[in-house]
Formats: sequence, structure tokens, C-alpha cells
Amino acid sequence: MSSLSPEQIKAATRQAWEKSADGWNRQTPQIHAWLAPATVAMLDSARRVGPGGSVLAPDISAAILQFAQENAQRAGLANVEIRVGDAEALSVEAASFDAVVCRLGLMFCPEPLLALRQAYRALKPGGHIAVLVFSEPQHNPCIGILMSTALQHAGLPPRDPFQPGSLLSLGKPGLLDALFREAGFSEVTTSRLDAPFRLPSAEDYLSFVRTSASPIMQLLGQLDAVAQAAAWAAMKDKLQAFQSPIGWAGPNELLLTHGARPAQ
Repeated sequence: MSSLSPEQIKAATRQAWEKSADGWNRQTPQIHAWLAPATVAMLDSARRVGPGGSVLAPDISAAILQFAQENAQRAGLANVEIRVGDAEALSVEAASFDAVVCRLGLMFCPEPLLALRQAYRALKPGGHIAVLVFSEPQHNPCIGILMSTALQHAGLPPRDPFQPGSLLSLGKPGLLDALFREAGFSEVTTSRLDAPFRLPSAEDYLSFVRTSASPIMQLLGQLDAVAQAAAWAAMKDKLQAFQSPIGWAGPNELLLTHGARPAQ
């Protein structure tokens, strides 16, 4: 278990994403290519917004939302509202939304059950929710390599991969289903989605991590330049295991969990 309080976890998460927002935004093409099939499955599961609908996009990071606003305007999407907010304490009207989706975000909540209860409260009866998170460590070896190497070079002990607020915190089999049901959702189903990250080389993957993977940067940011260089070199060496003649493919597996607020 994490020794940090939920508020400390949120503060660290907010700070990390404030620093990584620009890099994450610049990596948009790579992120789209990586997550496109999983995103389509998530949206299909929760239903899509029609021409007369609207979208509220809350996030804990104001910097992330600024880029979201600019990207929405550039795409001509006038029906998207952004709002800084805490998923565990949403300030929205009860029973006012038809659907809730969350792509690789719920696992950062220190108390995900609170976030799911907020989503339940926001949904209209009969409304749907779909959430994407990473599955178990053995199916996401690149995350394990990055985290274990960063911890080792930072002189820190290994961490429980399922600790609250971490990348793999909701990957334990059956956990997300149980949380959905405890929050009140029915029709709960979970499917596994293969989501390899394909790039020309391990170095390209590490370039992505350097600019946009905030949990790793939190650890390495405390080291001097020489120690950081040694950590990156060790990561690259281990990640070469996923190189092939046609490119680099880092294995990732996601869990897509769907639920509904009962109509009655």
C-alpha cells in the first residue's frame, strides 16, 4: 500500500501532469496510433455523442485541459466544455449525463470507488460507463521495466504494482468489476484488449517516455544528469528484447470495463 494520503497522491499526480502536459500533447500522433482501436471499443461500449449532444471533459491538470481546449477548437468541436475537476468529487448535476468514458485515467485515482460513485451519480438512469485501464504487470512488461529500473537507479525499493494511484493499480483480475458493482452499476463486463506500442526502435519509445510518461519522470527527476543517463541506458538495453527486423513492438494489455446505471 502507498504510504501517501489520497490528497498527497492527487497533488503529486497533478504536479506530474502539469510538467508532462506539453510532451503528452506533442506525442498525440503516437498516442492516437497506439490507442485508436481501444478507444473505438470504449466509445462503442458507452455510446457516442450525436450532432446535438455535448461533452464535458474534466481533468485534474489545468495544463492538460488547455491543450484539450486548443485541440478541440482546432478540430471545430464547439460542443466540448473543459473543466478542472477531481474525478472523486465531480461538481456536476445529478443524473445529467447519458454516458461516462475514462481512458487510462481511473487508475491514477487514489480512491477509484469514489470516482465511480461520482460517475454513477452523474449518469441518467439507463446511462452507460466505459473505462480503460492497464491489466496485470505480466501483460505490460514495458511498464514493469521502466518502473523497476527507475526505482533501482533512484535507490528506492520495489513497489507493489497495484498500489493506489499507480499505472497498474486497477489491473488485478476482478478488481474493477467488483468496484463497478459496489458503486451500483449493473451489466458489468470486462474484456481484454491487446494494445502493443509500435515504433521504429526502443530509443523512439524512450523518447516518448522522456516527454510524456509522468510517473517515470517523477522518479528520475530527482537524480543528477549522470544517474539519469545511466537509468535511461539500462532501460534501453532491457527494452531491446522487443525489437524485431520490422520494428519495435512493446506489449501492452488493457482492460475495458463497461457498466450501466439501472434504468429503474
